[in-house]
Amino acid sequence: MAERKRQYWLLKSEPTSYSLDDLKRDGTTAWTGVRNYQARNYMRDDMKPGDGVLFYHSSTDPMAIVGVCEITSVGKFDETALDPKDHHYDPKSTPQNPIWFAVDVKYKRTFAEPITLTEAKSMKGLEKMVLLQKGSRLSIQPVTDKEWEIISKRK
Repeated sequence: MAERKRQYWLLKSEPTSYSLDDLKRDGTTAWTGVRNYQARNYMRDDMKPGDGVLFYHSSTDPMAIVGVCEITSVGKFDETALDPKDHHYDPKSTPQNPIWFAVDVKYKRTFAEPITLTEAKSMKGLEKMVLLQKGSRLSIQPVTDKEWEIISKRK
C-alpha cells in the first residue's frame, strides 16, 4: 500500500477565543467546537497525523496567518457536543451516533512577522488560495503544496 501524501490545512480562530499563543502555552489542543459540516468532514475524513497546519487569526485587526502547527490525531468524537453547559452543545450528537468531530493540533512555531490577509493577497503563487477567495468563510480550509511551500518559508 502506498504511503499517504502529507496534506496541508489552514485553521481559523479568533485570537480572543483561542490564539496561537494559547496553543504555544498548551503545546497541543483538541480542535473542538467546529459546527460546519464541510469543516467537520475535513477533520473526520481527511486530516491525519503529520499534516501541516497554518494558524490564522480571524476577526481581528489585522487578520493574519501567524504560525505553523501539525495535526497529531485522526478525527475523533468532539465531546463538547455532549456538554449542555458548553456553547457547542448538540443534543442530537451522541457517542453512539457522533455528528461532530475534532482533531488534535500541536504547536510548531510562530512567524516573526505575521502574513496579513492584505499581504497574502499580493503574494505571487497564492492567487487561488481558498482563504483569499471572495466569500470564503470556512474555519478549516485545504492548502495546496505550493501554497504551503510559499507560506511556511516565513521566518
